[in-house]
Amino acid sequence: MSDPMSDLAATVAYLKDRQDILDCIVRECRARDRQDVEQIASCWWEDGVDEHGAVVTFAPDYPERANAGHRWGFQATSHNITNHLCEIDGDTANCESYVVGGLFWKDSSHTSIAFGRYLDRLEKRDGEWRILVRRCTIEMTADADPNWVFSDAVKGFLKHQWSREDPSYERPITWKPKEEGLRW
Repeated sequence: MSDPMSDLAATVAYLKDRQDILDCIVRECRARDRQDVEQIASCWWEDGVDEHGAVVTFAPDYPERANAGHRWGFQATSHNITNHLCEIDGDTANCESYVVGGLFWKDSSHTSIAFGRYLDRLEKRDGEWRILVRRCTIEMTADADPNWVFSDAVKGFLKHQWSREDPSYERPITWKPKEEGLRW
């Protein structure tokens, strides 16, 4: 007969691992959307490797290389994790996370949307989950007219910043008068 408290403790540990893994993957996306080198690096083990198509980058070089790739053609990016599957085996997790990426081109001519998946292996070391291997797929893409962001309907909304000046870093989060902050 199993011990209910042991079963509960094992379930809570499993759920905590699942949440820590998802938090790592989401935090890495947020960091790339803010061009935050330090936060990107904190999601990867030093011996990690990223495979983005034909480009393979080892973790120590990944934050700067990913940011440079985004800065090359875009004024904003938005990485969104949707479906997330996670198989945990001890201190290793194999995950499949669907990602929808918005890419707003520098010249404001269009927004590209990429649909794909991150195939990740994470490891837990000293109680912390980080990415060790990432492989990316692209399933499909779409282009959109970005003119709506320049319309009166969007005027006054907060605008992203590729830095720690982005309002998402503010603590505590408070409202601001419409004259404050970078806005559309």
